[in-house]
Amino acid sequence: MTEMTTAPEKLDAHKLPKRFYEKVATAAVDGGYAVHLDGRALRTPAKAPLIVPDESIAAAIAAEWAGQREFINPATMPLTRLVNSALDGVSREPDETRAEILRYAGADMLCYRSEGPDRLVALQEASWTPLLGWMQERFHARFVLAQGIVHVEQFPETIEAVDAALGDLDILRLAALNTITTLTGSAVLAVAVLHRHLSAEEAWAAAHVDEDYQISLWGEDEEASIRRAGRWSEIQAAALVVAARG
Repeated sequence: MTEMTTAPEKLDAHKLPKRFYEKVATAAVDGGYAVHLDGRALRTPAKAPLIVPDESIAAAIAAEWAGQREFINPATMPLTRLVNSALDGVSREPDETRAEILRYAGADMLCYRSEGPDRLVALQEASWTPLLGWMQERFHARFVLAQGIVHVEQFPETIEAVDAALGDLDILRLAALNTITTLTGSAVLAVAVLHRHLSAEEAWAAAHVDEDYQISLWGEDEEASIRRAGRWSEIQAAALVVAARG
């Protein structure tokens, strides 16, 4: 049984596969837990067995499949997509995935501050500065701040400290932290979720200080709101993996 990794976007229902199963269940197997559809084990798009090391992750994947109606919509299955990506992609290049997180640390969103207006400057200061202070106190990672979009180089010791803070990660958690990093633009937020300094909701709010400020001024665009909801579902799936393997 092959899974899908289609991105969460609007899909034509006529192009989606019809639901072909009745019963969804989890099963303990060698190496962890599998998800069965009518007794048949799920596989990834690369046909690897979809086996996860934690029962709660398997149960959440099963819930995504059980929640499908007439058609199977990958956009509503962020955890399934994440696990597929981890098993088929990240497992083949874990060093590159970790390096990507560290590249974000070298240009972390929390380090780039607006020059104005004053209210936005204050919101960034209140949300982001304590997090950078925590990184320095907990992991000795001292970040250099910048105003505007001009790139600033971070100290090599800072990137090394972030690498140490990530610790020894299994493939699923590495994939999950990469998801959090890329969707928020911040390795610091990913580290904070990993070490339970922030909840997923708190990290999400910190990542959207600028966007929420603009919404407060001009209101919310419907299409942007839909895209944001899709990203939030991906963050929730990633946070579940991080917490389950913590």
